[in-house]
Amino acid sequence: MNWIKKTLRFGEKIKTIIKARATRSEIANSDWTSCCKGPILKKDLEENLWVCPSCNKHHRISPRQRFDIIFGKNNYEVLKTPIPQDDPLNWNDAKPYKDRLKAARKKTGMDCGMMVVNTNILNLKITAIASDFDFVGGSIGAAEGEAFLYGIQHAIENNQPFVVFTSGGGMRMMESLISLSQMTRTTLAINELKKNNLPYIVVLTDPTAGGITASYAMLGDLHLAEPGALIAFAGARVIQGTVREELPEGFQRSEYVEKTGFVDLIVERKDLREKIGSLLSILLKKNSAINSLENETSEDSRTLTKAAS
Repeated sequence: MNWIKKTLRFGEKIKTIIKARATRSEIANSDWTSCCKGPILKKDLEENLWVCPSCNKHHRISPRQRFDIIFGKNNYEVLKTPIPQDDPLNWNDAKPYKDRLKAARKKTGMDCGMMVVNTNILNLKITAIASDFDFVGGSIGAAEGEAFLYGIQHAIENNQPFVVFTSGGGMRMMESLISLSQMTRTTLAINELKKNNLPYIVVLTDPTAGGITASYAMLGDLHLAEPGALIAFAGARVIQGTVREELPEGFQRSEYVEKTGFVDLIVERKDLREKIGSLLSILLKKNSAINSLENETSEDSRTLTKAAS
């Protein structure tokens, strides 16, 4: 009978340990998070732009945090985007889709998973948009599609470049074909932007996957990426099971994707403001060095024309 008592006591200990573990909400509301060397204060991480000082991991951040870092606090105007009908398909799985949306809005303080802003960077006026992974995994539904189109329209009407910070797991299954249609809609909107000769810069952040990668994330004039960001279409295990081969080390991370030509430049978070501003200056021909070079070229061509005549 002793072994029965010991087993019961062991079971009670296990229950105590499980009960003592923090819940997700408790972890989220805690002053601590974890990284390569274990617990780290969120305050210390925030002071380093949410980048681990030890391993340089670029932690996921919200659109507001990203805009504060890149454009400066109170240096951008959040634009109100259209919100279509919630749950057009009356979707239910583990819980109703409307309840998921309600929880996501409460958690993020956003009406949908994308935030559009009117701002400036190095004295250049731009329209920017960013996704929040905490809003149903950064997935794209009708509301996010409307936000993207609204941002593009704002950029065209104000003759501004458009900068997108991607993040999310793809299209939102709770909206089925309505969600999938956003791939086409965003693509057509980007075409309109390019018809107006306005730059479209994509900054790929962790994670960028699925239908996001298969649409607006890979249609930029230039593709930047944060270090170590997951950039993929299908999951690595799915690909490995299909090709039945071992995948290369670091497969689907931004460094590997840069080597294969899908990313133009990997930029650390602290350098994004300067890099985006410099690239836009070049694309918009606002760079003094480019202007002087063009002037020299035009003068040379005029001289040659006179000599020829």
